[in-house]
Amino acid sequence: MQKLLRLAFVLLTTATFAQAGHIMQGVGSVNMSMGGAATAQPLDISGALQWNPAAISVFDSKIINFDIGAFFSSPELSSTAGPYTGLTKDDRGASPMPALAYVYGKEGSKHTFGVSAFGISGFGVTFPENMTNPINAPQSMGGFGHVESDYMLLQIGLAWAYELTDNFSIGVQPTINYAALELAPNPISPPDFPVEMGGTGKGYPTSDKASAIGVGAQFGVFYNSPSGFKLGASYKTAQKFNDLEFENTYIGGSPAPDVAFNMDYPAILSFGVGYSNETIDLALDYRSVDYENTDGFAEKGWQIAESGPMTGYPTGAVKGFGWKNINIISVGLQYKGIEKLPLRVGYTYSSNPIDSELAFFSIPATAIIENAFQFGASYPISDNFKLNGVYHYGTSGGKTEGPMLSPLEITPTNQYGAVDGTKVGYEMTTSMVMLGLTYTFSK
Repeated sequence: MQKLLRLAFVLLTTATFAQAGHIMQGVGSVNMSMGGAATAQPLDISGALQWNPAAISVFDSKIINFDIGAFFSSPELSSTAGPYTGLTKDDRGASPMPALAYVYGKEGSKHTFGVSAFGISGFGVTFPENMTNPINAPQSMGGFGHVESDYMLLQIGLAWAYELTDNFSIGVQPTINYAALELAPNPISPPDFPVEMGGTGKGYPTSDKASAIGVGAQFGVFYNSPSGFKLGASYKTAQKFNDLEFENTYIGGSPAPDVAFNMDYPAILSFGVGYSNETIDLALDYRSVDYENTDGFAEKGWQIAESGPMTGYPTGAVKGFGWKNINIISVGLQYKGIEKLPLRVGYTYSSNPIDSELAFFSIPATAIIENAFQFGASYPISDNFKLNGVYHYGTSGGKTEGPMLSPLEITPTNQYGAVDGTKVGYEMTTSMVMLGLTYTFSK
């Protein structure tokens, strides 16, 4: 068990890739196979701890879950500049998706406790330099060259649920978070402009990996009726982080000015409905994600110099992603008619947070999936061990596309500097295989 926990910690601090905005649609094999729906249908402890801490009250044993998946994505970045059009494919490969959860419940007790360590957010791309794609042309030729990003967020939660009645529970879960972000080139940093503009022409720098710590909480309520109908609601507060502090270097290795950037995790409001009988478990969740009031995502446009010879003019560094709020719908069905082999199907829909006119700013964060489909199953290995599995396939539902932007093109009627005759776009598909083990301690 100690070796398993050490392995889990190492994996949890590696990259995790999101599906809805930059938010994981589900956590663990069981919850992913239900499309992420768990606010009112706690089929496993990981889903309950992620979406509604009050729902862990249904578990009256000591249970531990560990899941690990291999996630594959295939983003494509395309661009047009005048007569030149090209496409670059991501060459990142597989990424790990881990989850670790533990719940302590006791039959007859009104209190249930839980602890979790989940990779709940992330994005990342690796687009190599490409002379035939204008956006990936070398910086000396007006492109960004090699584009790479790597963001992950690990969240540790301590949950407590209390049964006010036999059917109604409340829950609270303080959270602490660790986030890390690396960017190449770093669009948060002002570029070294060409010589004719007073610079030396070094372009945008590349950052090291910066990290930050954040805190927040989640609150939930859960109603489990004797007839099998269930209701749930939860609110996860914004996770407030200290600044990411980047150390930058220009291409060639010369030092560049360091910069700081604040990127919080958005507040999420979830509502759920569930129903269970001897044969099926149904779950439906709705979530609202508040990007428009979240540092790092609410801001948009170009930074303005506050001192020096460029005072009052755009520096070429971006303020933030400029994402809109999104809606997420998750639905799942578990069929229990086959002995020892419950089967699950799930679907997740997410709206797109990126406005077409601001698509240029989100090139490092293209992990936007509109439709996701899942199929999963479980099998009891013994009275204590259960094996869980899921296969996922997702698609962005088309291309997110807009004009290339330049601070040199800003006018009173062109506030972001859209460049005539240009466009940039990205789309992707994802697939994943995940396996998990659930161990229930003997009473």
